[in-house]
Amino acid sequence: MEEIKEIIDDYFRTWNDAFVSQSEEGIRAYMSKSFIGHWAHSDLDIPMQYRYDYNIQNVLEQYGNAKKSFEPSAITERKDGKQLIVVGRETNMINEKPYRAQCMLIWQKEDNEWKLLREYIELER
Repeated sequence: MEEIKEIIDDYFRTWNDAFVSQSEEGIRAYMSKSFIGHWAHSDLDIPMQYRYDYNIQNVLEQYGNAKKSFEPSAITERKDGKQLIVVGRETNMINEKPYRAQCMLIWQKEDNEWKLLREYIELER
């Protein structure tokens, strides 16, 4: 389990580096080509859905001065250890204001590397 925690830390560190550099380089390397994400908040009836090829550059530009962090609360193996379900809380500090979300990240072993297969992000607001 320590290995996936390090990978998740690296993934969020890559996002934080991208916020500074305004370059999406490196982020997609953590994602499966089959990646699909869901993002929602209390004012949305239907979560927004996005796939591997979504516009990360647009997200970087939209957030401005931002920093992400993630605290896992549970990690569950499935598919004989080839997938991990990671549940936790993500905090995005945007212009020094926290935006928190409950998250479920599905990581899958592909060619001996952990890749983000799915993410479900539900803002707490």
